Amino acid sequence: MKRFLRTAAVTTAALVLAGGGASAAFAVDPTDDPGKAAADLCANINQLSSDTAALNALNPSTATKDQIKDATDKVQEDWKDVAESTATWNQAKKNAVKTASENLKKAYENLPGDTTGSQAVTKLAPQVQALNASIRDARRELTCP
Repeated sequence: MKRFLRTAAVTTAALVLAGGGASAAFAVDPTDDPGKAAADLCANINQLSSDTAALNALNPSTATKDQIKDATDKVQEDWKDVAESTATWNQAKKNAVKTASENLKKAYENLPGDTTGSQAVTKLAPQVQALNASIRDARRELTCP
């Protein structure tokens, strides 16, 4: 029974985490693939780095104002892409926790009324493990203590 209560506490914590930042979900294209979102974020950061280096490499004695404006505009566009892909990546990580939490809730709701605590713990173990894994991954990504 103690383990079942701990499961409920973990589920509640996951629901709180999953519920936060809803505004970011509407600001970006949603994805459920944290790996793709991370790859997109890395690509955008690399582009920002490259364009920043190009701006930094402009020779002050020969660069025109138009060249500086173009290079600055590229950096600003890259920054927007980084900001959007960061939100997408965050949303994807949050979606992983939310999905695991919802799966646990559905599994619990589908338990027959005469299910004992022991049977419930056994039947919910796969969903609890999936939720723990998604929380662990999110915490690792966020470097949570």
